[in-house]
Amino acid sequence: MAVPALTPHPEQPRSLPLREVRTRLTQLVALAELTDTVTVVTRDGDPRPIAAIVPAGAARTLAQTRADADRLAAVATGWARRLDELREQSGRRHAAELRAVRVALAQAWAELDRRAAPGGDPTLARLRAAHADLLAD
Repeated sequence: MAVPALTPHPEQPRSLPLREVRTRLTQLVALAELTDTVTVVTRDGDPRPIAAIVPAGAARTLAQTRADADRLAAVATGWARRLDELREQSGRRHAAELRAVRVALAQAWAELDRRAAPGGDPTLARLRAAHADLLAD
């Protein structure tokens, strides 16, 4: 059975020693150009990578990489600032709503105290105990 000419490139880039890369450079460059294959170059006898042959579209200059990082940092900073502003705004809104609830609850208890003596009704005593944290302020 025939194997397709352009097979998908493997997950791991191929790794070749420098001596073999010197011999096959033209072939490896064409392979990178046509199939987006990455070839990692190692020193002879040392498995650590020293260079790579990559498709031109994948190569980025240091200046491009720094510019992208700076742009991403600026965008992230903007979003973080906006999130902090929204968090503060939400906290202020929550505090205002909580104050309004406390005032309304205090007025309701004042009216209940006016109509029924405190301690006379056990149900009201349980409700007052449940609202104690809101009535304390």
